[in-house]
Amino acid sequence: MSKLQTEEQARLAEQFQALGNPHRLAIFEYLARNCCVGSTTTDDRMVATVGKLASMLTIAPSTVSHHLKELRTAGLIAMVRNGQERECWVEPEVLRSLGSYFEVLLPEDCGECGI
Repeated sequence: MSKLQTEEQARLAEQFQALGNPHRLAIFEYLARNCCVGSTTTDDRMVATVGKLASMLTIAPSTVSHHLKELRTAGLIAMVRNGQERECWVEPEVLRSLGSYFEVLLPEDCGECGI
């Protein structure tokens, strides 16, 4: 196995570990479905802030901040500070990368096995 493959596998393992927590998975799913890069609160799709996510998940804002840090460290989300708020989103390339990973695992002749 090449070093590049090992680094890619290590990155994916870190991302899957971060998503293994139910609250982080819920945050990631919400951000992926609802938040666009560069959107603002006046856009149709609003940015997510720590307060909004805490309210949605009914957990403490400090806990949400911890989960966001873990997601950001794993390379799953992006964040920017806007005044006192931190705005969060999932870059489209992250979703494409995760989807590509699973797509290449599917054997070409998988139609024969009923999947």
